Amino acid sequence: MSRVGGPNRGTPRKGKLISPALRAAMLWPHTWAGVTLGGLLMLVFFMGSLAVFAQEIDRWMMPATRVEAAGVPISLDHLSLDRAVRPVVERLAAGRAVRDWYVQLPEPRRPVMALRVRTDQGNAGGMATVDGTLLPPVGTLGASSFFYPLHYSLHLRAGFVGYWIVSFASVAMLVGLISGVIIHARIFKDFFTFRSWGQVRRSLLDLHNLTGVLVLPFHLMITVTGIVIILPIVLPAGVQTLYGGDIDRFYTDALGGYERPRTGIPAPLAPLDPMVAEARRLWGGGEPAVIFVHNAGDAASYVRINRDTGDRISLDVEPVYFDGVTGALLQHRRPGPMVATHRVLSGLHFAAFEHWPLRWLYFLFGLSGCVLIGTGMLHWMEKRRVAHGVRPGVGWRTVAAATCGTTTGLLIATLAMMLANRLLPAAVPSRELVEVAVFFLSWIGAGLHAGVRTVGNPPWSGQCTAVAGLAAACVLLNWITTGEHPVRALAGGDWAILGVDGVLALTALASWRVARRLAHRPMRMVAPTNAEVSDHA
Repeated sequence: MSRVGGPNRGTPRKGKLISPALRAAMLWPHTWAGVTLGGLLMLVFFMGSLAVFAQEIDRWMMPATRVEAAGVPISLDHLSLDRAVRPVVERLAAGRAVRDWYVQLPEPRRPVMALRVRTDQGNAGGMATVDGTLLPPVGTLGASSFFYPLHYSLHLRAGFVGYWIVSFASVAMLVGLISGVIIHARIFKDFFTFRSWGQVRRSLLDLHNLTGVLVLPFHLMITVTGIVIILPIVLPAGVQTLYGGDIDRFYTDALGGYERPRTGIPAPLAPLDPMVAEARRLWGGGEPAVIFVHNAGDAASYVRINRDTGDRISLDVEPVYFDGVTGALLQHRRPGPMVATHRVLSGLHFAAFEHWPLRWLYFLFGLSGCVLIGTGMLHWMEKRRVAHGVRPGVGWRTVAAATCGTTTGLLIATLAMMLANRLLPAAVPSRELVEVAVFFLSWIGAGLHAGVRTVGNPPWSGQCTAVAGLAAACVLLNWITTGEHPVRALAGGDWAILGVDGVLALTALASWRVARRLAHRPMRMVAPTNAEVSDHA
């Protein structure tokens, strides 16, 4: 076998598992997948990390829902839908004819009911306690209706364009992970290497390698399952062939759905509590999560009861359908092996199961993905700055501003929205849309600030200071506006509020320390060493 540098340069050395030629070939897709889509991947990973605790953030942003968790019947055995839920539906309908309605039952993480009613004159919704007391309007989309959809669809629903964009970015992430494994063939050496005291580029590369190696199985799992979830949308050949492109009919058939049209003949709704009891029996002790009443008040009405998935990995809700007039069982169908596998993979991605240690690991590993992406972009920037000299060109400054805007700028936008949530009066018209406007305007402003200030360095220190100030202000304003501070939350066992305030406080402290360090130690511009070059060669 010839030596490297001889006639056969692509031939691997003795003892080498991966040839230098293959590593060099993988460097191009690894680099440019990160540089071109790093900002989008940062958004997807960060919002996905927040979505792990979406219900806890909802409670922080919706003070009216902070009812005593100890009063929630965990098994829901004592909650009567007929006595507690149906009167609330009638109040929401306000005398209008109801066509459909549904209720999300309370659970330990969200100890209130969420209801939605559709009438001929429009829709109405709200939240209520387990005794049927209707809560005032929350006036916010919260994490469940804003941060979470931003993670998977970018709020671009028309033509599923947001799903396509996120799917393309996910494939790029998968390419980056696989090519990164090939490039960094010294996987065990990289695991134990972090030179935080060295040059900036070397420290960034070490942190990039460390987060990539340490959490590689999670990153691969979360990326692959994210692609699998929306596979029927982005690869619709089978749906087009079998269902004429009707994606809704495909999901209805695959997930055991049931539908029938209205007859126009009025008929009363049968009691719901016996239906829930029968659903529990069919599930072998499972608990209900959501109840849908379709074609309400009609002879063709039917009730769908979905199972709670907190006790298992699979997202299979095992829907049970009952006739709305007679209460007779209409359908309970278990999924086939392919759909069951898809539901398990979806459950691994969504992490809807009740397991707090795993939930925290999902959150921390998701943030490590942000670190992986961010350090990769920063390392690329530092290498290009050395190559272009003291005053880099327009291309470098554009990438640097975009990197700053999608890292610290994204944090600023998120915290600004949470701060607006605590500052805006409840009577502000379209209050939830004002919060969304604050998010996007803050994000755009942070990006423009980075673009204007980026000459030799992006304004990392200034934006980290802004992050620290906003995070601390969120904790303070939550105390002022609701009277609930971390000590009181700890004493009352309100772990959701304590957790959100605690993470905000840690964010403020970490951002302040980073800002101070950057202000006193600007990035040095030195030529790369041979060791650094070989790390990415």
